[in-house]
Amino acid sequence: MKIACVFASNMAATYKLATMILPQLEEDRHGATVAGMVFFDDDLYCLHHGDPVGERLARIARERNILLMICDQCAVRRGLVEGTFEQCGRGEVRAKGTVEDVHAGCFPQLYEALAGNPPDLVVTL
Repeated sequence: MKIACVFASNMAATYKLATMILPQLEEDRHGATVAGMVFFDDDLYCLHHGDPVGERLARIARERNILLMICDQCAVRRGLVEGTFEQCGRGEVRAKGTVEDVHAGCFPQLYEALAGNPPDLVVTL
């Protein structure tokens, strides 16, 4: 089964990703193939350059072709992108200060990015 994870609740990345999902991925025992991960609100801070969880996740994402995406509007509010609110949702906002290969966007960009590797199931945490 192929999944996409949406990190949308308070501390989902800090707790669920960092202490459960990421160790399972690193030990190759997660039980599902992960096509992508999308981060909202403060959960996107784990993808800040130098964050230990983000750096580990970026390595796994490169190895397994996992999409890492941050909500462009959430990232504008937190200074983790180059762009403005007016550019959000158009694919014009670019991640900055994040771990390698993080994309910024909204649902249209997410759908496009996952089109070539669509998940069977979306898990919201």
